[in-house]
Amino acid sequence: ELRILAMSATLDAAGLAERLGVRPIVSEGRAHPVETRHLARPWRRDHRRLEDAVAALALEALAASAGSALAFLPGVGEISRTLAALEGRLPAGVEARPIHGAMPLAAQRAALAPAAAGRRKLVLATAIAETSLTVEGVAAVVDAGLARRARFDPGSGMTRLVTEPVSRAEAEQRRGRAGRLGPGLCLRLWTKGEEGALPLRPPPEILTADLAPLALELAVWGAGPESLTFLDPPPEVALAEARALLAALEALDADGRPTAHGRRMAALPAHPRLAHMLLRAAETGEDPALACELAAILE
Repeated sequence: ELRILAMSATLDAAGLAERLGVRPIVSEGRAHPVETRHLARPWRRDHRRLEDAVAALALEALAASAGSALAFLPGVGEISRTLAALEGRLPAGVEARPIHGAMPLAAQRAALAPAAAGRRKLVLATAIAETSLTVEGVAAVVDAGLARRARFDPGSGMTRLVTEPVSRAEAEQRRGRAGRLGPGLCLRLWTKGEEGALPLRPPPEILTADLAPLALELAVWGAGPESLTFLDPPPEVALAEARALLAALEALDADGRPTAHGRRMAALPAHPRLAHMLLRAAETGEDPALACELAAILE
């Protein structure tokens, strides 16, 4: 027997349950009250750089709370610059710790570990800490209000990361990190008026992503998108562009079926463009090591 449990704190559960023909199970959990504070005016009026604004708000959170604090930033670069902006400014007994997915596991565990007796932590995190992690001792959250998402760039034919405002669902998840262990405080780096412009949920990735990997997988499976029940169907224009790319890469034949080259491409854990480059470099012997380095950089 096979049982599948689809879990998410921000998913449109009602829509998914309707498509699957099942009844959703809701777990509210136990959350303590969290006081939420917004900026009186946009942060750019007082700070030129995001890291300066987040550093100022983090210091405010530490002053207003007796526990540790968790600050959400969009990426590793912003975390590093915020750490630099806080250097020499943290209260006595407070240590700053970054956490993101690229860190070694030991360093991530150190950031999550409870602070030593009589000490506090300021954890600077990416969205990795939104739902999956509990940082011990956190009583305050600082939310920069930004997220980094993958977006397909038709100009380069590759996916790139863009920074954009969080959705209200994501902001609420971040706010909840302050109320896991007791009453908490959430400081948001936006005004109450700006909050109304935030989208309700993050956009479905399938509507903005490069569909070439999906189109190749479907071809290898021998299934068309119309035979599958997508929560959000892939846009037809984007799927047609993806198939045209795969045909140009000799991954699909004139009937849309995968070629032998296409099947080898699908077996590689890389974008079809990069898989094509790697295979052709290996076949021709034209510096396959360089092709591997280029694929690693572009990926």
